[in-house]
Amino acid sequence: EEVPSPTFDNNDYFCGKETFPVYESIFTEEGETIRKIAVETEKSPQIEIHVWTIRKGILRHFYVEKVSKREFEELPYFKQITRTTPSQWKIFSEGEAQISQMCESRVCRTELEDLVKVLYLEKSEKGHC
Repeated sequence: EEVPSPTFDNNDYFCGKETFPVYESIFTEEGETIRKIAVETEKSPQIEIHVWTIRKGILRHFYVEKVSKREFEELPYFKQITRTTPSQWKIFSEGEAQISQMCESRVCRTELEDLVKVLYLEKSEKGHC
């Protein structure tokens, strides 16, 4: 039985804050996990894709690439995981820079998972905006 996926475009859901979609793609090849987190801001004509290459829990390679929105639409495997605010995205980006240095020499599986959780917004209680 299919569980309905949440809709992310309802402004009430986030108390009318500016939000933008976050996408994720994860695939494994030759013992490495390639995890991509992409964000689509309305102001930019490009999509920012953060690419992590993880081998045995250690972040081996990290980089950011930018592609046009049209190119992004043609990329397979990406699915929207949430919407986030500019301030949450800033926290994510700053945390990512710290983790990329910290995790070059040790396993950081939980740190990477916790960093992605930063992007998820808490649903506001009605009337508590």
